[in-house]
Amino acid sequence: MTEVQIGFAGLAILLVLLGIRIPIGLALIGVSYCGIWALVGWNVAWGAIGIIPYQFSANWVLSSVPMFLLLGFVSYHAQLTKGLFDAAKVWLSGLPGGLAISAVLGSSAFAAVCGSSVACSAAMGRIAVPEMMRARYHPELATGTVAVAGTIGALIPPSILMILYGVIARQPVPQLFLGGLAVGILSAIGYITVIWIRVKLDSALAPRVVRHVPLSEKMTALADTWPILLVMIGIFAGLFGGVFTATEAGAVGAFLACVVGLAKRTLTWRRFKAAAIECLLTTSALIIIGVGASLFTRFLAISGVGGVISDAVLGVSDNQMIIMLMIVAVYLVLGCFLEPIGAMLLTLPIVLPIVSEGGHSLIWFGVLLTKLLEIGMITPPIGMNVFVIKGVVGNLVSLTAIFRGVMWFLAMDLFLVLIMVLFPQLTLAVPQYFLN
Repeated sequence: MTEVQIGFAGLAILLVLLGIRIPIGLALIGVSYCGIWALVGWNVAWGAIGIIPYQFSANWVLSSVPMFLLLGFVSYHAQLTKGLFDAAKVWLSGLPGGLAISAVLGSSAFAAVCGSSVACSAAMGRIAVPEMMRARYHPELATGTVAVAGTIGALIPPSILMILYGVIARQPVPQLFLGGLAVGILSAIGYITVIWIRVKLDSALAPRVVRHVPLSEKMTALADTWPILLVMIGIFAGLFGGVFTATEAGAVGAFLACVVGLAKRTLTWRRFKAAAIECLLTTSALIIIGVGASLFTRFLAISGVGGVISDAVLGVSDNQMIIMLMIVAVYLVLGCFLEPIGAMLLTLPIVLPIVSEGGHSLIWFGVLLTKLLEIGMITPPIGMNVFVIKGVVGNLVSLTAIFRGVMWFLAMDLFLVLIMVLFPQLTLAVPQYFLN
């Protein structure tokens, strides 16, 4: 077998392993090790196992991942986010679909201390879905709104996906954060638009809450958001004000969350321990997948498969728009079957050279990729956010009904992706403004 043939054989074996539900990190490591052994011998393969994992995990930027995860878990367990939905509900409940709109805004605010769409959906699902069901909202609208609003958690900084992309693609994380902030806000506006239009067309979907709320009650509810606002302001002011780096921002945010939780007396030792354990488990899983992806990148480079695929894609058409639409289509399909981090780390060794040779901004592509991967979190059959909401509502709403509920928002997501591809400057405007 030639080197390229060995490379394609390894790629095929990897897909088979993923198809039989072998954990993606272990599959990547096993295939890469055996592939490098077949290509250049046992000594080199053993040396790669010894060196590459260290090179990946010793990257300083990666130290922000456990800190941002700890920030999100502490904020959730210490109930620092509870006031977000309550405040939005008091101010917006009188609008058409006001509770659903409140869920979107609450998720957007929680995203600023979370970095994970699953965590965002889980947290807001436990708060917002029961409230909407009590208000006799249609189950599909209630559950679909919260499932899709959770995807904002990976767009608005801090974003774990963007941190990992920045490490792999060697792009500045703060610029990715700024681009994600713009797209996250656009996504929230798009979801609110969908809710408003649907409720205007069919008011039975979301009965309007008719209750005069005194201004004093509104201000009290707004004041209850101070814990999470304090953490958000501390992170963003320091990060974009140049006080500390993106790597240090995670540690500062986690520390602020702990201080605020202790001040409110909602952070007990039992809750902190639960947050720390969840943080360690999630970080360990991410590192193992990242190590496997780094080994797989080396394997593809040695075999030459990456170059062959890149040349084949670029040879299909000289039109960069067609090439980008092909890449978008691939990620939309992958999102139906793979979780976001695995899909990203699995494909970046092949896709990044294509994007780079096409003259596209890797900052723009990082934000676009994050959006595409998050669409996968609400598409069948895997749709992790949908399964999270299903776990929250139990037998009250069927899985099929939740998927039907997200389809309206999926149409808006696809429209936003098209806008991002046609007008990259919309994504890059905020990073470029702060750079200048």
